[in-house]
This record gives sequence, C-alpha cells and structure tokens, in this order.
Amino acid sequence: MKFVATRDESPEVQVINQEAVELRSVHTNSLELAVEMAGPANGPAVLLLHGWPDSPRTWDRMLPTLHMNGFRTFAPYLRGCGPTRFRSEAMMRSGQLSALGRDVLEAADALGLERFSVVGHDWGARAAYIAANLAPERIDCCAAMSVGWGTNGPDQPLSLLQAQNYWYHWLMALPRGEAMVRAERVTLTRYIWDIWNPGWTVADAEFAATAASFDNPDWADVVLHSYRVRWGLADEDPSCRDIERQLAETPTIRVPTLVLHGKSDPCNAPSTSEGKEGLFGGPYGRVALPGLGHFPHRQAPELVLAHLVPLLHKWAS
Repeated sequence: MKFVATRDESPEVQVINQEAVELRSVHTNSLELAVEMAGPANGPAVLLLHGWPDSPRTWDRMLPTLHMNGFRTFAPYLRGCGPTRFRSEAMMRSGQLSALGRDVLEAADALGLERFSVVGHDWGARAAYIAANLAPERIDCCAAMSVGWGTNGPDQPLSLLQAQNYWYHWLMALPRGEAMVRAERVTLTRYIWDIWNPGWTVADAEFAATAASFDNPDWADVVLHSYRVRWGLADEDPSCRDIERQLAETPTIRVPTLVLHGKSDPCNAPSTSEGKEGLFGGPYGRVALPGLGHFPHRQAPELVLAHLVPLLHKWAS
C-alpha cells in the first residue's frame, strides 16, 4: 500500500492516506516546534520521534494501524528539520543528544501530555532513551529502533566494523564534510539512504518528500554540531550540563523498553544494541529483525507494528 501526503484547502491540515493530520506549532524553551497530530482525540498518547536524515514522513506507513488501534500520535519535526525553528537567533544551534531528549519532555509539556509512550528511530531513539531516563514517571513505555542505549558517549567501545560504519561522522569532522553538509545535503543524504537499506531501493518520491525537511536554515548547523560534539570535537551545549551529569550518574532506564534492530543494518551494527540488559531496571526486550537495514519501520512496517502495537497496548495509560 502506498501512503502519500497531500494538502487540502486548509494550510493547517494535511491528509495522509485519507487521514486528517493537524500541524501545530508549540513553544518549548528553545524552539517553535512543529508537531503533526492525528488519531483518536482521546487515545493514549504516542510520541513518534524521527531520526537523521529523516522527518515525520518516516511514520506514514505506520499511522493508519496505530490510529486503528486507538492511539493518538504526535510526530514532531526535530530541531533543525522542516518547519521547526529556534526561538532566537542568539540560541546555539545545538544538536547535542541531551538537548533532543529535553525537547521531547518540553514538547509533551507544551502539548499538555502528562503521560505518553515514546517511539524513536536513530536520533529519535536516542532522544526517546534520554527522555525515558530523565522522566520515567511520565513515560508509559519506550520503543527504540536501530540504536542501543549506552552508545552516546565519546568513550564508548567501538569495533573496527562500527568505526568503519561511522565514516560519515568522521567526514563531518573535516572541512570537506562540513562543505558537503551545507552545499550538497540532498546528494549526501540520498547516498546514505541508498547504502543504509541493502536489498531495498527507496523510491525517489519517498526520499524527496522527506528531503524537503532538510531545507530548514538550521539543519546544517544542528547536524554538524550533533556529530562533532558527541566525539568531543565541538563545544558542548551549556544548557545541557545538568542533564549530562544526571545521565552519567544514573544511566539506568526504568520504563518498559523494546529495542528493534535490523540484522542487516550497515549504520549501527546489530552488535551495538546487544548485551544492554544491565542498563534497564524495568521490563526489557530486544528483537533482531532478519533482512532489514537501518529503516525497519519504512521497509517492513507490518513486522515492526507486530512488535510495537502489543507493547503499546500493554503499557499505555
């Protein structure tokens, strides 16, 4: 089934596979955060957090099933993406992962969500983990795709294979990589999509619908800072010091958590999410998905939903 986003006469509403999606802008401390909202108005809240290089279009194939199962979905455009904007020109264009996690909780505040589940992929998975660590009393459950917890720090162990997989991190540390991010972002990200999905070709139209979000004027600065600061190659965001201290002192996540990882992921090798049980103080599970690359929810949404929907039903408030 093909899911296509189109717009009706109202600039505030878009239709995805015949479903009305409200686009709302909410204030956080740092951002005018754009959020796509859809599904039953009184359904349990699920925040869907996209990764890099991506946008909320990454969830289009999953939305109808989530809504049919009664969930209300909230899909923000992460900082630097799509219509989301920083509230001040003077603000640091930080891509620090702890800032992304804080954005999740501030977005929930702005949306009036006391309790919610988080589902994240790539950057969104890292943000989901951090939010779950910081505010377990608010989060029903956490589902993370393609990323393991405990892999954010510059001192993390890296196999030679994973060091090779992170070629784009090392490229962005160089002036040549910075120039590509700024001037050749579509070519670079299309190449990344191609190599991160072995055995599956993403249609040009599907990529283009997402790549439009990379036109955000802050996209390059946020991306470069995110990949440089995590290896100690850029100044840390001063506003994240307390969060970083808390994460270092208390890394355990105590909410029910499910990790889904494609066995053929050439970005984060499946081994990077193995053996993490000791970092979780609540129910925890990990499923390796055969034949899938870095975008399992795009490539095989039915398989991902088969694991995700029972988790949400079991734990959602």
